[in-house]
Amino acid sequence: MYAVIKTGGKQYRVAEGELVKVEKVKGDVGESVEFEEVLMVVNGERIEIGRPVLKGFKVIGEIVAQGKAKKIIVFKSKRRKSYKKKQGHRQQYTTLRIKTIEG
Repeated sequence: MYAVIKTGGKQYRVAEGELVKVEKVKGDVGESVEFEEVLMVVNGERIEIGRPVLKGFKVIGEIVAQGKAKKIIVFKSKRRKSYKKKQGHRQQYTTLRIKTIEG
């Protein structure tokens, strides 16, 4: 059984017991998180697709870790104009363990 959820403007395929890295979700390590924007649920041969979301379904996960991804460098320049700009960015993420898919 697996589900497709929407969080942080992205869609993730999740299954029970799985570890998933998603965009930053508020909360501390050990807290429970509910996702009510469930787009699709597959249970064996039964497939349910929401238009756009499924009502009555939710995915419950537990926060395992909060962290930052590897640094990326953003470099901009314009030729012949002596313009150079260097910037770094580290995206924050949350690691979740999916407990249950209810519905």
